[in-house]
Amino acid sequence: MAVSKAALRGLAACLWVGLAPPAAAVPAVAGSMAWEDSAAAVVDMEAVVVSGMQPGPGMWRASKGEHVLYILGTQSPLPRDMEWEAREVREVLAEAGVVLGSPGVSINADVGFFRALTLAPAALKAMKNPDGETLDELLPADVYARWSGLKQRYLGRDRGVEKKRPLIAVHELYREALKRNGLREGGVVGPVVAAALKARGMKAMSTSLSLKIEDPRDALADFRREEFKPQDLECFRDTLDIIEHGLPQAAARANAWAVGDLGALRTMPAGRRQVEACLSAWTETETARKRGLTDIDARIMENWLAAVDKAVAEHPVSFATVSIDNLLRGDGYLAELVRRGYRIQAPDEVEEEAEAEAEATADAASL
Repeated sequence: MAVSKAALRGLAACLWVGLAPPAAAVPAVAGSMAWEDSAAAVVDMEAVVVSGMQPGPGMWRASKGEHVLYILGTQSPLPRDMEWEAREVREVLAEAGVVLGSPGVSINADVGFFRALTLAPAALKAMKNPDGETLDELLPADVYARWSGLKQRYLGRDRGVEKKRPLIAVHELYREALKRNGLREGGVVGPVVAAALKARGMKAMSTSLSLKIEDPRDALADFRREEFKPQDLECFRDTLDIIEHGLPQAAARANAWAVGDLGALRTMPAGRRQVEACLSAWTETETARKRGLTDIDARIMENWLAAVDKAVAEHPVSFATVSIDNLLRGDGYLAELVRRGYRIQAPDEVEEEAEAEAEATADAASL
């Protein structure tokens, strides 16, 4: 079935675009941004990002009895030219009995190889607007004017993007804006974890919520018929806001993660409104409702928590990665772990305890 999954990546990307919001890591994050909805001029300011070797943040420690789960809070985007020192994380990975994958969603479709090939053209069609509409026909004039200016700046004279669904088009714009401002999605934490697992002959344990589409061809057909909705427009506008005004803030968050400044990350807004708008643009489609693809955020968290309970019960040391915003928000993953009886220590507390233990060991050795 591995071949079938690879052939259906286009299907998953099209049907799940709303669950991969452009502004931050999936799923929902904490904070709020009170961006103005007016068509203000683009902030002509390049984001300033750090480069070279950087320490990254410390890890949270969640414990039950003698068993410990170390949690690394991840951030996206990050500085494009940084290298992560990751010494403490490598030490934990060398000891961990299990490494949990990040919470998220995986979509499977039960189809054979040849049927998967026939679905590829249908998936590509689903990326385009119904009836061949273009963005200038779908978007309000003021929103299209903002889009047009940003498109010229970051995508140039790409005409094909004008025929794509608004959420797909604005995500392409966002990714290019990140590149131009020295930022990137991924490529920092993943390679370190993968290398450590390979060295030990281990594989990460998936914590993704697994959803199955029984009727991929019908799902694509339904998705192609989905019309432009108010939720789509809200997501589109909020993403333009971030591209126009929020890139310096995104760079500041990226820098704070790179240098390990958790205090700064705690005080910075993270785009909750934009993520919720983009998430609802997907979950409120008829395509999603018909297939029970609703309440995704809560189901993702519950799936991850169940995996954590199992890992901690079975292994003295475990390791996990979770979006730092999902960890820090008031109703987030750390809060849920506390409610499940875990003792939580923040990175600075973990560091202080380690230093105290090292001093005690040194004192004992000197006697």
